[in-house]
Amino acid sequence: MSIARIVICGAGFGGLAAARAFGERLSRLPPVGELLLIDKENYHLFQPLLYQVATAGLSGPDIAIPIRSILRRYPQITVRMDRIVGFDLEKQNVLLENSSVGYDYLVLSLGAVTSYFGRTGWEEYAVGLKTLSDAHRIRAQLLLAFEEAECAEDPGRRKDLLTVVVIGGGPTGVELAGAIGELTRHVLRRDFRHIDPTKARILLIEAGPRLLAQFPEKLGRIAERRLKSLGVDVRLSSRVQDLGNGSVTLAEETIRSANILWTAGIAPHPLAAALPVPRDRSGRLLVLPDLSLPGHPNAFAIGDIVSLPNVPAIAPAAMQMGRHVANLLTAELSSGVGPPENRPAFRYRDKGMMATIGRAAAVAWIGKAVFNGPAAWLAWLGIHLVFLIGFRNKVIVLFQWIWSYLTYRLGARIILRSEEVASPTRRKPSTSSSTEG
Repeated sequence: MSIARIVICGAGFGGLAAARAFGERLSRLPPVGELLLIDKENYHLFQPLLYQVATAGLSGPDIAIPIRSILRRYPQITVRMDRIVGFDLEKQNVLLENSSVGYDYLVLSLGAVTSYFGRTGWEEYAVGLKTLSDAHRIRAQLLLAFEEAECAEDPGRRKDLLTVVVIGGGPTGVELAGAIGELTRHVLRRDFRHIDPTKARILLIEAGPRLLAQFPEKLGRIAERRLKSLGVDVRLSSRVQDLGNGSVTLAEETIRSANILWTAGIAPHPLAAALPVPRDRSGRLLVLPDLSLPGHPNAFAIGDIVSLPNVPAIAPAAMQMGRHVANLLTAELSSGVGPPENRPAFRYRDKGMMATIGRAAAVAWIGKAVFNGPAAWLAWLGIHLVFLIGFRNKVIVLFQWIWSYLTYRLGARIILRSEEVASPTRRKPSTSSSTEG
């Protein structure tokens, strides 16, 4: 078993921010052994733009970059691609599939997964949007549905194929529904001869009384109006009763659709649930003010798995947490004294929230400023480009967006065979509750 002084689990926004902050500071510290970053993937994913990949606006590599490439200028950091299966906090071990790694300090940045609120059978019928595979699967599902509709002779089947249901009216659901609206009304309409994609039915289902519940109410109303202008049927105060193979059951009706997409909820990574740490009702870890785990001053949790008052589960918060832990630990390591009795508490600096709603439209809430339209869209574009890792990614994404804005031509409308196999539009009716593929 190899021993690493600092082990970071997860290369999301929080884990990567912690690793880079450590990398900047470790060269000025006494030797601290190895700093190890472990992730099951070899790339960092810019999740806020997953909906662009799902709707053919960008390709996967545009929003992903190899972890080793990001950290190559930090010789103190070792990257390991491996799957974490558990933790032994008492023995200070990270358990991997075929081995284990010891640590002196542990930073958990495990991220979140799609939550179906305990209705695990629903996963078979509604695709979430948390991973690159999810985005590719949604893209294939949508494009295949239009291809099949072009050849369908049964009007009922064609109607199902041209109906898209997005469940969840938070930022991801709003962005996804808006992008699909533009895809059908301004891009695909030129590509088919026997169907009219502009007549596709797009529904956004939200259980609450308004969209974007985390935003000021005014912005939720603006988002609703903008979506309706794109042809999206917004259903508020409509809770999903059941999901089936090609059907969404609400209290008032059952909607047939070959394209059911789920953005209604997230949950902490399942590995967090196995930790002997108090959790809130959603399963997020109740950490101490310094972000350490209760009873384990050398183990920290950051990002979406953490429950802190007035700290949202968004990328800027995770990055701030990562930098906080790096600053805290490098100060302790440089002093050589160990954990003080009163460590500095984490202080979240609110940078605001944004969501896009189609072409050149967005809503933004930054400090006391609340605005929308092209100005909010440009602010959203600039901030997201700043957060994108790697110069190449920024240039490609900016070029793609400018090209799409001017021409309405999306260049990532390619269906890969691996995506086609995973697509629910090709599923045959089944009474089995097991997940196919």
